[in-house]
Amino acid sequence: MKRNKLWLAAFALGIALGVQAQQKGGGISPEMLQQIKQSYKNTSEDKAIRNAIANNDIRKLAVNGENAGDIDTYFSHKIPSKGITNQKASGRCWLFTGLNVFRSRAIEKYGMGPFQFSQNYSFFWDQLEKANLFLQGIIDTREKPMDDKMVEWLFKNPLSDGGQFTGISDILGKYGVVPREVMPETHSSENTGQMANLIGLKLKEFGLQLRELAAQGKKLAELEKEKTAMLGTVYRMLVLNLGEPPTEFTWTRKDAQGNPVETKTYTPLSFFREYISDDLANNYVMLMNDPSREYYKLYEIDYDRHRYDGKNWTYINLPVEDIKEMAIASIKDSTMMYFSCDVGKFLDRERGLLDVNNFDYGSLFGTTFGMDKKQRIQTFSSGSSHAMTLMAVDLDAQGKPKKWMVENSWGPGANNGHLIMTDKWFDEYMFRLVVDKKYLTAKAKEVLKQTPVKLPAWDPMFAPEE
Repeated sequence: MKRNKLWLAAFALGIALGVQAQQKGGGISPEMLQQIKQSYKNTSEDKAIRNAIANNDIRKLAVNGENAGDIDTYFSHKIPSKGITNQKASGRCWLFTGLNVFRSRAIEKYGMGPFQFSQNYSFFWDQLEKANLFLQGIIDTREKPMDDKMVEWLFKNPLSDGGQFTGISDILGKYGVVPREVMPETHSSENTGQMANLIGLKLKEFGLQLRELAAQGKKLAELEKEKTAMLGTVYRMLVLNLGEPPTEFTWTRKDAQGNPVETKTYTPLSFFREYISDDLANNYVMLMNDPSREYYKLYEIDYDRHRYDGKNWTYINLPVEDIKEMAIASIKDSTMMYFSCDVGKFLDRERGLLDVNNFDYGSLFGTTFGMDKKQRIQTFSSGSSHAMTLMAVDLDAQGKPKKWMVENSWGPGANNGHLIMTDKWFDEYMFRLVVDKKYLTAKAKEVLKQTPVKLPAWDPMFAPEE
């Protein structure tokens, strides 16, 4: 009887609260609903569109027929591609792109035939370093509550296969590189989902354990000793999935005809010094076009690195026209670049074309989609999602770009695995470009002298490329 009375009281309270909420306003009242319903007239045109959408892919229905002509594949300035790579079902586009930039230079310098650096080797160390970045972050925030913004962010992001050029600098500079055949791909490197989920789950468990040990009064040295043991578990999981990275190997370089040229024994770092030999952390600069921030400013995002002992990458935020100037200078000098964008927007995969006129969603739905780039960033509607290698531009008679081309890492496809983008699409959906410092304009060099504005790890521009 007492339980029934309690249930009735709770039920009555629920009704009272519901009535109170309706009286406050803000909900959809019967009168408002009638007004809303009037927007759909159920005309023969509405019925036809509804039937079409119910049975078809929206993108196919929104294809803009006026923009379906042949693509002009001529480019006034183009760096020859060195072969298309394939990241398969993984988020390693940042790694493939960075390695492809240096692969192109190595092939050109040594006159080699087909060649790739091992993506699996670099990915192995990337995952171990990210695991340490998370666990050390948990130790650093051990005195903060679980609902602290930084603690929440760490537990939401213990591990990712995505990344940015920061990772190229952090991982290659510390661990070197090896040829692809020395540490080839595995099923888990090409299909990272299950491995990442399991290691991420284990890291969250370890994170809770570290916080509990800290709450028990364990000293920093004890926590870091425990962290080392935890990383041993992660290392074993990585070896079982990806193989064990070599410490030394013998490799034969071949010429473009496949003839052996030289056989040597290397360590990963000695191979890096011979075939890349670049100060990645100091010779390259990331340019960013984010109209939601002040231009000609230097920005840094907390935890925007792949190693705890690495460095948060800095960004020079510039108008898109300034970035184009440096991109053109690099292409004219036969130097490919790390490029990232929001690749899913207005992508026609069958034609390999990125064009804001590919699809006409407004006409299909009888409305407009009018946010500009700044508003899309502010509302998390657009951001950097994929990295590719920028390697061509088509300039008009006045030297202005008409279109661009990137070498992608999705395997063979339209345009032999390359994507063509219109200059208008470049304006709207390009976010980051990494250039050699020698191509910086005088104005960009001045920005580099600033003390960077530090943004939190959860800033919209952190989004890792996949």
